[in-house]
Amino acid sequence: VQLQASGGGLVQAGGSLRLSCAASGRIFSSWVMGWFRQAPGKERQFVAGIRWTGNGPYYSDSVKGRFSISRANTMSTVYPQMSSLKPEDTAVYYCAAGRTYGATLLVDYKYWGQGTLVTVSS
Repeated sequence: VQLQASGGGLVQAGGSLRLSCAASGRIFSSWVMGWFRQAPGKERQFVAGIRWTGNGPYYSDSVKGRFSISRANTMSTVYPQMSSLKPEDTAVYYCAAGRTYGATLLVDYKYWGQGTLVTVSS
């Protein structure tokens, strides 16, 4: 399984940005696709997850109501839509694939993509 994250960039506070994670290889419908972020000097933290089928999105409290994750039906791509961005959302964002729906821990995700940097200016 290979994951390719993209879509990061510089955005002003209050703005929006959509990231993408393109997946290739054998991914089972029961798997979960997750997004994590790592701010400078901080640990990598869970942001959002969704079943590979595109159902059942779930979010961390820090982004609930502002971020929305979905999967394109015809493409092996997962999209976190980030809105009302805050400077504290600045981080490198990573997509990951795991076998346990509802997982929020790094150890629950076996496959990782490279990160994409999101910078939110105040």
